[in-house]
Amino acid sequence: MIPLTIAQLARATAGDPLLSGDDTLDTVVSGTVDTDSRLIRPGDVFVAKPGETTDGHRFVATAAEAGAALALVERPVDAPLTQIVVADAVTALADLARAVVADVRERGDLRIVGITGSNGKTTTKNLLARILEGEGETVSPRASFNNEVGAPLTMLRVGADTRYLVSEFGASAPGEIARLAGLVHPDVGIVLMVGMAHAGGFGGIEATFHAKSELVRAVRAGGLAVLNADDARVAAMAPIAAEGEVNVRWFGRGADADVRAEAVEVTASGTHCTVVADGVSAPLHLRVLGEHHVMNALAAIAAATALGVSLTDAVARVETLELAERWRMQPLGSERVRIINDAYNASPDSMAAALRTLAQITRPGERTVAVLGAMSELGGYAEDEHDRIGLLAVRLGIQRIVIVGPEARRMYLEAIAQGSWDGEAVFFATADEAYDYLLGELRDGDRVLVKSSNSVGLRFLGDRLGESFS
Repeated sequence: MIPLTIAQLARATAGDPLLSGDDTLDTVVSGTVDTDSRLIRPGDVFVAKPGETTDGHRFVATAAEAGAALALVERPVDAPLTQIVVADAVTALADLARAVVADVRERGDLRIVGITGSNGKTTTKNLLARILEGEGETVSPRASFNNEVGAPLTMLRVGADTRYLVSEFGASAPGEIARLAGLVHPDVGIVLMVGMAHAGGFGGIEATFHAKSELVRAVRAGGLAVLNADDARVAAMAPIAAEGEVNVRWFGRGADADVRAEAVEVTASGTHCTVVADGVSAPLHLRVLGEHHVMNALAAIAAATALGVSLTDAVARVETLELAERWRMQPLGSERVRIINDAYNASPDSMAAALRTLAQITRPGERTVAVLGAMSELGGYAEDEHDRIGLLAVRLGIQRIVIVGPEARRMYLEAIAQGSWDGEAVFFATADEAYDYLLGELRDGDRVLVKSSNSVGLRFLGDRLGESFS
């Protein structure tokens, strides 16, 4: 965080300072801001956020022992450090982020990019950050820091010399993206796709469209919306951009996109294609597994080239990224038995893309094995969408379909109904049972996809399989 006095912090958060020790209202604080007391270092700011399972106020003393300079609290705590008492810790965190980013933006050359979409946000964020880091100091989220706490924490890492802030905006209900993007009003807003992820929370695909379009509305006038030309719902956001005096830059696979991919070839070592941006072309070897990540790369390149990065530099930097994030199309195991652990999250779109990747990268003589768990947050769409994935797995010719967990049983039943009844599809209630089965079933030449929503926990099953077959 940029240096701020306690008085400035109190004004930004609409809080009341309770001074401790030798502190005065003119005392300057410049450490990192965090809600996790375990990460606090000397000079940092601890935010005592109440949570569903615990209360951050219980750890104010721990933060003080770790050397925190200040705590944002909703009620005074008996601990030896200065505190600013605020009405709501999460709101105060957002207000502080807004003030810090506005200050840096006013005094420097800060450019802000916001990213949203039903799938691909984290991969696109990492690809874009990799490109922009070569241009100047870049701040981007750790992991998937994209909610009401993670997004402001990322914003607060901005310093006086920061040139680029890349923010990822997730949401499970209408209005959340508007609130988060409204803290900074990005110069560039990227919308990747509108799919079924979180459809249960939004109330349907049309509601998801309106929620994702909140980012376009938040882009500052004269800024840029980078939109997916291949997604009809994203393309329908162009009039919204025009209303806000925001320009549009298209990415996609079609010939009319400003930034597009041609001659796409998917292999087990990544995806090869030619990127064409504004009439200039460059070959790209994207090492992140999966053809669907080509669109994420195009989005990142479209934003970066709009910010002044050359296509040659953008492509070269994208090629250095080998893994989007842990548990996202992560290769494990060995050449003998290759495990693809993609169980950090799952939606119908990402599940289908991962299954297609499995089929595409498996060569003659190798066997496809899909270990699948439930997709969360689909609400009333859950049964139909799980049926659809079971059907797709059969139609893609996946040779072993291993379904794990009661919530995913519909995929197993659909696979059986489609003809995978002679041992091709099996069901296990727990990950431990599936692991025991796979230890005896997997053989040389198998290519194994592990895919589920985060809450199911199959990412840990993927890790175990990776260790067992390394």
